[in-house]
Amino acid sequence: MNLPCARSSLLSALAILGVWRVVGSSASARNSAHSGAHTKSPACPRDDSGLVLPAGFCATVFADGVGHARQLVVAPNGIVYVNTWSGRYYGNDTPHAGGFLVALQDTTGSGKADVNMRFGETVQSGGAGGTGIAMYKGAVYAEINDKIVRYTVPRGSIVPQDGPVTIVSGLPLTGDHPMHPFVIDADGALYVDVATATNACQVQNRTPKSPGINPCTELQTRGGIWRYDANETNQTFSPAERFATGIRNAEGFAIDSEHRIFVTQHGRDQLHANWPDLYKPAEEATQPAEELLRLKQGNDYGWPECYYDAVQGKLVLAPEYGGDGGKKIGACASKTAPIAAFPAHWAPNAMALYDEPQFPAHYHHGVFIAFHGSWDRAPYSQGGYNVVFQSLAGDRVTGKCEVFADGFAGSVKSPDKAMHRPSGLAVGPEGSLYVADDVRGRIYRIVYHGGTGGASNTTKFTPCPGASASAGNVSVADAEPPEGTHANAGATAAANLPVPKGATREMVALGDRIFHGQVGGATCTGCHGAGATGTPLGPDLTDTKWLWSDGSYSGIAKTITSGVPQPKEYRSSMPPMGGAQLSTEQVSALAAYIWGLSHPAAQSPNHR
Repeated sequence: MNLPCARSSLLSALAILGVWRVVGSSASARNSAHSGAHTKSPACPRDDSGLVLPAGFCATVFADGVGHARQLVVAPNGIVYVNTWSGRYYGNDTPHAGGFLVALQDTTGSGKADVNMRFGETVQSGGAGGTGIAMYKGAVYAEINDKIVRYTVPRGSIVPQDGPVTIVSGLPLTGDHPMHPFVIDADGALYVDVATATNACQVQNRTPKSPGINPCTELQTRGGIWRYDANETNQTFSPAERFATGIRNAEGFAIDSEHRIFVTQHGRDQLHANWPDLYKPAEEATQPAEELLRLKQGNDYGWPECYYDAVQGKLVLAPEYGGDGGKKIGACASKTAPIAAFPAHWAPNAMALYDEPQFPAHYHHGVFIAFHGSWDRAPYSQGGYNVVFQSLAGDRVTGKCEVFADGFAGSVKSPDKAMHRPSGLAVGPEGSLYVADDVRGRIYRIVYHGGTGGASNTTKFTPCPGASASAGNVSVADAEPPEGTHANAGATAAANLPVPKGATREMVALGDRIFHGQVGGATCTGCHGAGATGTPLGPDLTDTKWLWSDGSYSGIAKTITSGVPQPKEYRSSMPPMGGAQLSTEQVSALAAYIWGLSHPAAQSPNHR
């Protein structure tokens, strides 16, 4: 068993698992319903999506089970192309058979794809999939491993007949963010996100009170947007093609009719976990904001020295570079601020500009953003797992962010429990909005059936939570069941766990509370899930596979205390104690609880 987590806090140690909520997850769906939204009506007889949408909109499950679908693009003829991903990000599960690229077609007009064809690299050919995908001059461009390649699709076919041509190779694959989303403009300029390898360019990544490297040498080859020519082949990644810098992770791109480029940015993690003297526990869930940037050549958007304070509405100095918890500005005065901000840790994974006639005028000249959902809000309720709309007027935002589509996650918004997580967006030639899910490979198609009048002054929209919204309650489960809770009916899972030699029943119970964020400020559930059964960011702690110790009580405690600097099956290191500030007694209690989880049938002198 492996105790590290892909990018976390203590619970990184036992847990880093996001655009969000573990307990009150159904609340957003209820709020949307109270705001006039609905999932199905007589006007939407084929709506089988389970989504909560504004009045007049309908959705169908266009395709299902295509693999871990990341981003997608729709050709002028309506063919939907999807890039899927694999590897450590998804716990090294078995990839979908066939190529990592998927072509989907609806030949019947039912709103569902009846043609599903795969192409491109396979596991057997050394592929691991990718995130980015686009179309240019009738060809499909896709990210695969460390390359962006081009596939020519012959007339009369929906998949290529020949192998790919390499456009760019040598893109960095290490660290926290190995994906490379991209966009191609009308002139063939290829803009690629080369995200950061670390959270905040610390000497020791994601480690409490570790200072920032100054200057951040990582910025030479990471943390920005690179520009290449989509018409040229065999280009090689190098620092020379950097277009803009100071961007931690920009997965969503959009280009408007005036050739303005917009990108989303994932804000940094673990302010409280790594700097508990400067930030309150709730600020782990509410700071910093996710961002929408207007991309301009040569601009510096602040990472790692700065982050965007959601409440103050400005860039402030990061604690790794002398920040004091949000007061100092320092070098951030010269950085480029975002044009819009969104709730913390929602994880904006894709963006699509909407300028088609199908949807009401309210949605024209704005962007839809797919929020993958948070992990770093633990032990508070997670958030995101939705698609929002943000109106634009030139370089400015107009109006507040609105939750457009919700219900993807199901009853619980958390990385380990979510049924689906939005990760890709694309607009079809007829104006439909397609959404990709990277949990179970579902592709949704959203259309407007509300008539020609469009949205009126009486139409109700669901606003995104404001920057000053509360972190919510500390929680690791969904709302209470309608039948209520019964005394002694599993009052605590720890009551039924075995106890390792050298520990006590009380220690196991305390470890349970630490794991679930009720003591010590830990966020283990963020990485390993509320049930400790693992997520794409952290391993299953209930099985008998151990990679860093012999699975003994003392071995588990040592792993928690020391961390895992070089994980064997997860992308990011686990800092000592996962970034939390635990006492020796708390580490021992947590280790006892983890031992009990992985020894369900064990009998010990203390077990009763």
